[in-house]
Amino acid sequence: MIPTPPGGSSSTITIDSEAAIVRLAADIAMALEPGDLVTLSGDLGAGKTTFARALIRHLADDESVAVPSPTFTLVQTYDLPRFPLVHCDLYRLSGPGELAELGLDDLAEGAVVLLEWPDRAAGFLPHDRLDIALTLLPQRGLEWRQVRITGYGKFAARAERFAALRRFLELTGYASAHRERMQGDASTRLYERLSSEGRSAILMNSPARTDGPPVRNGKPYSAVAHLAEDVRPFVALAHALRERGLSAPEIFAADIEHGFVVMEDLGTEPVVAGDPPAPIEERYSAAVDALLSFHSYEFVETIPVPGAADYTLPRYDFDAFLIEAELLLDWYLPRFDAGVDETARATFAALWREALKPVINSDPVWVLRDFHSPNLLWLPDRLGTDRIGVLDFQDAVIGPAAYDLASLLQDARVDVPEQMELALLGRYARARRQSDPNFDATRFVQHYATLAAQRASKILGIFSRLERRDGKPQYLHHMPRIWGYLQRSLAHPSLAPLAGWYAVHVPAWPGHDE
Repeated sequence: MIPTPPGGSSSTITIDSEAAIVRLAADIAMALEPGDLVTLSGDLGAGKTTFARALIRHLADDESVAVPSPTFTLVQTYDLPRFPLVHCDLYRLSGPGELAELGLDDLAEGAVVLLEWPDRAAGFLPHDRLDIALTLLPQRGLEWRQVRITGYGKFAARAERFAALRRFLELTGYASAHRERMQGDASTRLYERLSSEGRSAILMNSPARTDGPPVRNGKPYSAVAHLAEDVRPFVALAHALRERGLSAPEIFAADIEHGFVVMEDLGTEPVVAGDPPAPIEERYSAAVDALLSFHSYEFVETIPVPGAADYTLPRYDFDAFLIEAELLLDWYLPRFDAGVDETARATFAALWREALKPVINSDPVWVLRDFHSPNLLWLPDRLGTDRIGVLDFQDAVIGPAAYDLASLLQDARVDVPEQMELALLGRYARARRQSDPNFDATRFVQHYATLAAQRASKILGIFSRLERRDGKPQYLHHMPRIWGYLQRSLAHPSLAPLAGWYAVHVPAWPGHDE
C-alpha cells in the first residue's frame, strides 16, 4: 500500500494492463476543467508517458494526435476542444528555482496543466491539485501497477467522486465503456455517452446541490423555487412519466447517494432544424399532443422511488413564482443601472400576486417546467406522441397546465413565430374542449399569457446571471427573443397593470424593436 500524503483524499486501484492505464486516463480526462493541475509521478517505466498520451488524445478526441515527451523541451502545449493543455516534464530541472524560467503562470491561464516529476517542484506546487502516482508491481507481473489518486484542496471532493463513479460503472457493467462527454446545459450536471459492445447509454453525474445563502424566510433560493436537491426526483419522475405515456428515458441504474444515473440513450435528433435553428411544426405539434395526453392523467402528489424513500412533488406556490420573477430585478435591471427601490419592488410583487391569483390553483397537473426544444428529442421509430423524448424534468412541480405549453410555444432557445404559437395554442385548447365541455378557453389563454410573462421575466434574469456570475455570455444571444416574448405576453388585457410597471421600470433589450 502506498502511503497517503497528508491533507488529501486518496484512493488506490490496481491495474493489470496498458489498456487499463488508457481507460484510467480517459476517466480522469472526463473530470477535468480549465485551471486544473494534475501531477503525475512514478518511477521510470511506470506508465507516466502512456497515461499522459492517453489523457491528451482523449481530450483531443483524436487517437492519432502526436504526443511527444516534453523531457527535453520541458513544456508542450495543446489547443484542445474544451480547453488548452500544458504538458510539462520537470525531470531535467535541478530544483524548484528553475520553475520561473518556464513561464508556467502565463502558459497555464485557463488551461489544464499536466505535470510530470512534481517532486522537482516540491514546496512550490499549488495546494489545489490532483496527484496520480504509479508504482510497478513486478511481483504480480510486468503489466501490473498500483495507482494512487489523491486530491488536494478543492480536488479532495472531486477525487472522492471519481472513486465512487468508478465503483458505480464497475457495478453497472460500463467500466470499460468508451466515454464521450456531451454538451451540458445551464446547470452543474455533467452528461456522458457510454458506448460498449454495440450498446449505448447516458451517464448523468449530478452531485447533490449545495444550499446557498438564505434569501427568504430563512431558506435558500433553491428551496423557495422548489429545485431538485439531488437525483431522487429525476429517478422517481422518469419512472412515473413513462407510466403516464411520456417517452422519458428508462433508468438502468442509479446511485442516489452520489448522484450517478445510467439511463436510456434517446439519441440526438432535435425538434428543430436549420441555421439558425427553427421549430419543425410537425414535431412541435406532436409535443403539444404529448402534453394533451399527459394532462389527461389524474396527478398524484407522492410517487415511489426504486430503492429509496417516496418522493412528494412540491406545489408551484406564490413564493416560487415570485422569487423566479424577481430574478429580473436582481440580475437583468442591474445590467442597465436600473435598480428599483423598495417601494417599486413591493409594487412589483403585489402586481404579480394579483395576476397569479386566478392562475395558481387552476387546472393543476404535473408541470415539468422546462418543456422546450433543448429538452425534447425526436424519436422517429416510435409512433404518435411517443415520438417526443423528454429530458430535464427533475424540477417538476404541481401547478397550472398552461405553464408547460407556454414553455414550448415561447421556446427560449428558438424563435417561435407568433402565427405558429397561436395555431398550436388553439390546437391544445380545441382538444381540451372536446374532452371536457367545461373547459374555458378564454380563461386558459389568460393563464397562458400570465405564465408566459412570468417565465420570460425569470429567463431574462437567469440569462443575465449566467453571463455576469457564471461567465457564460453565450446565453445573451437569446435575450432579444425573450424580450419579444415578454412584450407579446404582457399585451394581454388582464396584464395591463403589470405591463404599465414594466414600461416604467424595465429597459428594453438594446436594439430590439418594441
